[in-house]
Amino acid sequence: MPGIWHTTTFQSVQQQTLVTGQKRNSREFQQGPEDGSGSKRLTTSALRLPRPPPQLTASAIQAVPLSGSTIAGHLSSEYTQRKKFPSTPTAFDDPLLSLSHPRYGLPGRLVANFATLGINTIYPWQKQCLLGPGLIQGEKNLVYSAPTGGGKSLVADILMLKRVLEDRDVKAILVLPYVALIQEKVRWLRSVVSGISRQRHLGQQPQEGQKLWAARADKDSIRIVGFFGGSKIRSTWADFDIAVCTMEKANSLINTAIEDCTITKLRSVVLDECHMIDDGHRGYILELLATKLLCLDQDVQIVAMSATLTNIAVLKNWLCGHSYETHYRPIPIEEHLVYDNKVYPASTTTSLLKAIAQTNSNATTQSSAQPLKTIAPSSHVEFKDSVLNAVVALANETVRAGYGALVFSSSRAGCESDAVLISRVLPTFQEASPGIQKKRADLLSDLRSLSTGLDPKLEQTIPSGVAFHHAGLTTEERELVATAYDSGILKVCVATCSLAAGINLPARRVILHNARMGRDLVGPAMLRQMRGRAGRKGKDEVGETYLCCRQNDLEDVVDLMHADLPQIESCLISDKRRTQRALLEIIAIRLATSREALDGYASKTMLAYTAEAVAIQKTLEESLQELQKIGFVEVDRFGNYQATKLGNAIVASSLDPEDGIFIYNEWHKALQAFVLDGEMHVLYNFTPVHDLGGISVNWRVFWNEMQQLDESGLRVLRFLGLSPVFVNKMLHGGTLKETTTEEKDTARRYYRFYLALQLRDLCNEVPIHRVAQKYDMPRGSVQSLAQTCEGFAAGMIKFCEVMDWGAIAAALCHFTDRLKAGARSDLLALAKITFVKSRTARIFWDNGFKTVAAVANADLNEILPVLLQAQPNKARLEVKDEQKYKEKLLAKAKIIADSANRLWRMLSHPPVPLF
Repeated sequence: MPGIWHTTTFQSVQQQTLVTGQKRNSREFQQGPEDGSGSKRLTTSALRLPRPPPQLTASAIQAVPLSGSTIAGHLSSEYTQRKKFPSTPTAFDDPLLSLSHPRYGLPGRLVANFATLGINTIYPWQKQCLLGPGLIQGEKNLVYSAPTGGGKSLVADILMLKRVLEDRDVKAILVLPYVALIQEKVRWLRSVVSGISRQRHLGQQPQEGQKLWAARADKDSIRIVGFFGGSKIRSTWADFDIAVCTMEKANSLINTAIEDCTITKLRSVVLDECHMIDDGHRGYILELLATKLLCLDQDVQIVAMSATLTNIAVLKNWLCGHSYETHYRPIPIEEHLVYDNKVYPASTTTSLLKAIAQTNSNATTQSSAQPLKTIAPSSHVEFKDSVLNAVVALANETVRAGYGALVFSSSRAGCESDAVLISRVLPTFQEASPGIQKKRADLLSDLRSLSTGLDPKLEQTIPSGVAFHHAGLTTEERELVATAYDSGILKVCVATCSLAAGINLPARRVILHNARMGRDLVGPAMLRQMRGRAGRKGKDEVGETYLCCRQNDLEDVVDLMHADLPQIESCLISDKRRTQRALLEIIAIRLATSREALDGYASKTMLAYTAEAVAIQKTLEESLQELQKIGFVEVDRFGNYQATKLGNAIVASSLDPEDGIFIYNEWHKALQAFVLDGEMHVLYNFTPVHDLGGISVNWRVFWNEMQQLDESGLRVLRFLGLSPVFVNKMLHGGTLKETTTEEKDTARRYYRFYLALQLRDLCNEVPIHRVAQKYDMPRGSVQSLAQTCEGFAAGMIKFCEVMDWGAIAAALCHFTDRLKAGARSDLLALAKITFVKSRTARIFWDNGFKTVAAVANADLNEILPVLLQAQPNKARLEVKDEQKYKEKLLAKAKIIADSANRLWRMLSHPPVPLF
């Protein structure tokens, strides 16, 4: 089967994946004997699970009797993230700990919603922070630091919601670094504001047209929208009340609002994970957007927060605000180092290092580093490695005690391997309670019913209550795994280190399978992020962390455990391209055009608080000269700076100046002979231009797909200067050099064309898992590529519009719709219906539902067979269970029919403007 992918094109794939009405697997679930409680257990044969590998036994963990000094050292861990409080006061002790207190001025419905979500009172530190000078009134900015799990997000939520609820025309922006966090936050905020109507600003009198507008309830509710990936790049305030954005999207929103003078509606901006501001890759964008707001000198409250801030005073001075810092954590954490099959308190690791040095030098001095526990060596060859043996033993101990464990591994492959091995020592599916059996069976059913099908390793691990969570899984798979773990259906979740800050999955015990991300040690901030996941509020009395390390890593790991967090500073000056982008943006949106105004802008950056004034002036001068040299900026007859058409196009499309030069050169060349009789040239221009060096190209696939290109595709290949001879050379061990600018541009073209081949398949209804299999890519990476390309395509459309290349922009718009739908042109209308995308849309079409009206007027029982056909190899259940499965599909059919009806009404009766 794998060989097919290297000899055929996407048409062959479609013949296999788009056939409708094929006979589904008729294997039936069976029920086992009653378990004594009157209910029947599902057996392994009932689930049709693959035959599991032999069960293994986890090593025993034995406690070591402790001396008084060791106990004292353990209790006073020098790494602890919290200060000891004798108790946490309640609202009875302090009325200000209740959100209903008049000092906070929150609507009763909002307080009730918080209570429904489990927030009845706040912590003393949250009270002290909220009541800081001018914060509740929105008169002052705020910078604060609190440990992960300490409730820091609630403070920002209250301040932001208070601003938005005061006036129905007010807008707010919440900035988060990762898409998964944005999606989670959008769901949370929508629950918080459910049923709340906004007030009209005091003294504001609605006009006649506005009365009609105010009569609609949906206009009074708070609209919370997530902006990331493929969402609109040129959004306006009309799209939301609270925008939850990536850094890039937030910066684009603010640029747009300043340019069209609607920025006055913005009242609150929240910067979460603000320690990332010194991340030169993308975090510096936080500095750009915050500095613009400071330059406006208007009523915008900036709230910046992080769990890993050290020099908080720098941010306080830069933002001209109030600062607050706490180490309080409601669930204490006990921290440990696991080395050589022994568990040590984190506080004694320095003594441990000295003891090992003494042992190596044959010294006999008594060490104070005494282990708390010992882990017996394993007789299984699978657990020969002591670190792996410790990870499995600790996870097993946690689960058998009735708690959940979160394991961090250094790679995706490591995640899956750890999950499989941990599952082999845990209680089997048959040993679980009937209720848990049913829920795990339902989870497997939900995963199997996804368009990507069920991952074989998840199929192996989930029956034992174990799963993995990494970027190689699709968004839908990760959400199902995270929800199941959070609800206790799964007991162990194994995740990559890089997802530590991108997931919110607390656990009783956090286990680190070494402290590496790939080959490199993680930094102090990342280590705290991972350890901070220990301890579930309301479920655990304490959290535990175990860092398992090898002998050759011991010294570095001990240093890491005791390392101070790095000082945050501006990274604008470390790379002139960042300064160039900052200057180009403010000139293009006309926030500053004179040299005096540019100097004023520079004085309000964080750079002004972390670098020498002479160095800043030199960087500004050099950057302005470079921007003029490359044609992004020019000086008018009054001596002021203004962006050229190209400069404006780069800012509008949210490109870095260096990437903008490459894009312009590509488009300038393409306009001379754009290939429009095929798909490849358009799709090539949809592929991103940044971070391409991390792409793994399977040159065998590249070669075979190149051989299958039609005449149009071959013309694109020649036009881009891509050589079959070079691809063949790479296939036989060649090297893709990226030393000079010319070599980097050439490498970009090969990477982008390889990605364009994947986009071509996605646009032609090849399922994500098939594309992943074909190009030897993780499914999650293919899905992420599609989402990233949607956003980049929107930027390219805006680039062409600003450059007055209207005809090209129109062609790009059409393919953007196809990329979102994952389908050919004939399915674009159907693909606007909820749950109807790509292969599902094609099955609807082939079954006679070729228009939105046809779906809208269909009976649910007519839609149900179509959905059954769309399920990938769904194993049939016996009558009772199949009826339940059909009920789930009928609920999905109802959502599809309702969505189709809404679309049909919009098409048939478009809304009439009030003015």
